[in-house]
Amino acid sequence: MHTILTDYWPLAGLRVTTPRLELRLPTTDELVQLAELAGEGVHPPEEMPFLFPWTDLPPPERGRSVLQYQWRMLGQWTPENWALELAVFHEGRPVGIQSLTARNHATLRQVESGSWLGRAHQGKGIGTEMRHAVLHLAFAGLDATDAVSGALCHNAASQAVSRKVGYRPDGIARHVVRDVAVTEQRFRLTREEWTAGAAERPPVTITGLEPCLPLFGL
Repeated sequence: MHTILTDYWPLAGLRVTTPRLELRLPTTDELVQLAELAGEGVHPPEEMPFLFPWTDLPPPERGRSVLQYQWRMLGQWTPENWALELAVFHEGRPVGIQSLTARNHATLRQVESGSWLGRAHQGKGIGTEMRHAVLHLAFAGLDATDAVSGALCHNAASQAVSRKVGYRPDGIARHVVRDVAVTEQRFRLTREEWTAGAAERPPVTITGLEPCLPLFGL
């Protein structure tokens, strides 16, 4: 019998598509393209939208950190603690990363999202569409009851995406970033709220999910 990668790692066959985007695990060559994209810049250098300031690294090290992070998340994967780091493709090119993470998903049914986009691809509605895609995966595919997210209070763009797709404020958290105290606005979206907004969302298609379900604890 001929064995292929998806026999051992079915996540390699998972696809989430919208009218403009495809979300999936990247190949090695595509991961290199994402590393180069991160090296070109994700945000203005005087700003820091992330709790961990990985974009402060010089471009070559920043790109290498993208490779290492993606490999580490896959290598540490367990059904009880997983982080799905999907590359986002627009017009056949990788433009960023959309993540979905959870702990004890079989019991809690709560997921958290995070993302980044190359600067050249920002301001085109891609961030909103890729969030719609991963939320469809969470609620329609992985039977989540809640999705949470967060954005530093000065990160207006990220907060706008969360509000646009239906999240509501869910408290704050305090952190230290670049040795400065910062406030994070937390957001939550329930299954009921997500279902109520169905008419306003772009269509999303999921393929290759069923053999992946045990890896998600389902």
